[in-house]
Amino acid sequence: MSNEAMEKENTTLLTEFVLKGFAYQQEWKIPLFLVFLVIYLITVTGNIGLIALIGNDPQLHIPMYLFLGSLAFVDTWISSTVTPMMVVNLLAQSNMISLSECMIQFFSFAISVTTECFLLAAMAYDRYVAICKPLLYPVIMTNRLCTRLIVLSFLGGFLHALLHEGFVFRLTFCNSNIIHHFYCDIVPLLKISCTDPSINFLMIFIFSGSIQVFTIVTVLVSYSFVLFTILRKKSVKGIKKAFSTCGAHLLSVSLYYGPLLFMYVRPPSPEGDDEDMMGSLFYMVIIPLLNPIIYSLRNKQVIDSLTKVLKRNI
Repeated sequence: MSNEAMEKENTTLLTEFVLKGFAYQQEWKIPLFLVFLVIYLITVTGNIGLIALIGNDPQLHIPMYLFLGSLAFVDTWISSTVTPMMVVNLLAQSNMISLSECMIQFFSFAISVTTECFLLAAMAYDRYVAICKPLLYPVIMTNRLCTRLIVLSFLGGFLHALLHEGFVFRLTFCNSNIIHHFYCDIVPLLKISCTDPSINFLMIFIFSGSIQVFTIVTVLVSYSFVLFTILRKKSVKGIKKAFSTCGAHLLSVSLYYGPLLFMYVRPPSPEGDDEDMMGSLFYMVIIPLLNPIIYSLRNKQVIDSLTKVLKRNI
């Protein structure tokens, strides 16, 4: 057998990985387990509750809330892709994950995160039309267009994930099976690959970077027009209403894109594992928890709908 064949055979043997996760003192194991378990339960309850509220109230069957319900679904998806395994691994003796499980987790994560980027951009466009072209809003932003934008967001997320998943399958792992992360993200996998991952990093920079730039520019342009329109109104009541409508979305966008830009657009750094994990923790665990709170507390129609439901059940 040639050396090349022997090398290829050896590289196929490594099909299980260890998720190293966070470095913490053993006495913090139970408190961390309880904290992340509670966060996950609140996240799922809050987002599914918001979806049920929107689905149950015909008055909320308009584009703004259809987008919001889709965002709540994606937030539940993101959190469920990562948090349950992270919680289990906090108590497990061995944080092993097979290559196939790793690929499934990464694929699910990539779809949901990319879909959320597109949804946030679509929501910004919806607010632009609502505030800058209020008379034409029912004509432009129909439920049909809203549904198409939501479907395109999920399709874009699927195709983007499929692209990176395909390029990950060209990699081989032979030296180390320790993933310096608490879930299977692409950058930690590339760092332990025996195959030259340069093309993978290039694909991340081109496609992930392009998607983030496109969606961020869409948000910034939309809200620039919104801001100019608000300031021209010179009505205190109108300004307060507009800021109330857009404030929650702007806050959510700001919190979401910061860690993503830091992790996937900057050049990879071997010393950046801990920073990457903190960024991932923020947008994979904390943001899905905060979004239903941010949007619900700042939205009068959602609060009114929730109040009606509670009154009926008391």
